[in-house]
Amino acid sequence: MSKGLIAVIVIVLIFGFVGCGKYNGLVGKDEVVKESWAKVESQYQRRADLIPNLVNTVKGAAEFEKSTLTGVIEARAKATQTTISADQLTPENIAKFQSAQDQLGGALSRLLVSVERYPELKANQNFLELQAQLEGTENRITVARNDFNTVVKDYNQEVRTFPTNLFAGIFGFSQKGYFTAAAGADKAPTVQF
Repeated sequence: MSKGLIAVIVIVLIFGFVGCGKYNGLVGKDEVVKESWAKVESQYQRRADLIPNLVNTVKGAAEFEKSTLTGVIEARAKATQTTISADQLTPENIAKFQSAQDQLGGALSRLLVSVERYPELKANQNFLELQAQLEGTENRITVARNDFNTVVKDYNQEVRTFPTNLFAGIFGFSQKGYFTAAAGADKAPTVQF
């Protein structure tokens, strides 16, 4: 065998071993992103599951504005219909998902602000417990979203770093989208009584 052929074989073997390591590393990071996305979805599902109980409690304790309750119910339905596969975490898809969740959050905020006019409802133990659970769930959603963004950053950094970016392109690994602040989130809401 000639020295040139041996050199080519050695280079191909080294490239193959490096490629396998990079590929396996990308697969591992991709799975971490998918797991983190599942946790985000789980927390949003927890919120969606609490809403019917909240609506029924409010409905039963007060002659409440039907439009507010209908808005919450419709926003919940839309939010639960908007789902994204962990393989399709593009910025555009995450923006659509986030938009549906933001509409639900806005409807819930309107409901909770409207409750201020009903002192007997604010004193209802079931309502207070559901409100506390919703507040806790909102905090869990924030944590899950932040954790998701952290693992996406790690994944995207790996996908974009040389020489891994070569293998990522060959094997079809692309960047994932982040959760970002909703439009207008930089402005404090106006509260009027």
